Amino acid sequence: MHPALFPVLAAILWTVTVPSAAAGTWTLNVENDRIANTDRHYTNGVRLGWVSEAEDGEHLPEVRDVLQMLYPLADVRGGRLGLELGHNIYTPADTEARTLISDDRPYAGWLYASGSLYAETGKGIGDHFTETLDKMALEIGVVGPAALGEPVQNEYHKLIGVATSKGWDNQLDNEPGINLIGERKWRHKALRFYRLEADAIPHVGASLGNVYTHVNGGFTLRVGQELYVDYGPPLIRPNLSGFGAINPAEKFSWYAFAGVDGRWVLRNIFLDGNTFSDSHSVDKEALVGDFVAGVAITYRNVRLAFTHVMRTKEFETQSSSDRFGAITLSVRF
Repeated sequence: MHPALFPVLAAILWTVTVPSAAAGTWTLNVENDRIANTDRHYTNGVRLGWVSEAEDGEHLPEVRDVLQMLYPLADVRGGRLGLELGHNIYTPADTEARTLISDDRPYAGWLYASGSLYAETGKGIGDHFTETLDKMALEIGVVGPAALGEPVQNEYHKLIGVATSKGWDNQLDNEPGINLIGERKWRHKALRFYRLEADAIPHVGASLGNVYTHVNGGFTLRVGQELYVDYGPPLIRPNLSGFGAINPAEKFSWYAFAGVDGRWVLRNIFLDGNTFSDSHSVDKEALVGDFVAGVAITYRNVRLAFTHVMRTKEFETQSSSDRFGAITLSVRF
C-alpha cells in the first residue's frame, strides 16, 4: 500500500545523484489502488524523477553530441536528460493468506533507477506544425526481497493501523532487472474553438528486457487551455508515459484528458516469474490495455495532475480488470 516514507528516502538519495546546478523539472508520482477504492495486484508505485531543460549544448554538451549522432539528418530543436528512481509493489487479491495462491499473481517488489535521453524535433509551416518527442531510456533495478516490497508495505501498514500482507514468503526471488525503452510521440498544433484548445498525441513504443518486453501504442486526447505546456502528465510504466518536463505557463493552464495504451506483452516478470530460477507464475494475457482519464493544472512552474486508470486483465485467471489512481506533482526550477 501507500509507503509514504519511501519518497523521503528517495529525495535524500536523489540530492546526491542529480547535479545541483542543472535546471529542470522535478516530478513526484504516487500511484495507488486505494485511490480508486481497490486493494489488489498493482497496489502501489512511487517515482521521483528529474528532466533537464531543453539544452542548446552549452550546459550539457554531451546530450547535444549524442543527439547529433543519432539524428544526423534531423533538425533537433532540443535535447533533455532525465533521471528517475522508483519503487513498485505487486500482491495477489487475498493478502490474508499465508500459503501460495497458485491462480493469482505473485508477490513482488521492483526497485529501479533509470537514465533517459529525450530529443525534440519539429517541422511544418504555419498551422501545419508537428512536433515529435523521442525517448531512449535504460532502466536498471532489482526484483525480489532486495527490492524491499515487504518491509515498505507492511511497516507502513503497521504505522497507519492497517492489516499487513501475510504472503510475502511466496514472493519472487532476487533477480537483477534491466530494460531498454524507446518511445515516440507526435504533437500537432492545437485546434482552437472559442477559448478552448484541443489536441491528440499519438505514441508508439517498445521495451526490451527481462522485466518487461512488449510493444505498445495509443494516444491521448486533451481539451483545455494553454496546451503547449507539456505532452500530458507522466505516469509510471507500463502506462501512458506523458512527459516529466513542463514549459512555464504564461497564464493559468488546465486540461482534461483521456487516453488509451495497448500492449502486446512478450514478457512481464511480475506474471511470468523469475527468469533464472523456479518461482510462482501465472499465465499472462498477451494483449493488455490501459484506459486513463483525468485533469492537469499548471500555474507558472507547477503542475498538479489527477488520473484514474483502468487496466484490462493481465493474466488468464484474473477475475476482473484492475483500476488505480495517480497523483502527479511537477515543479520546474
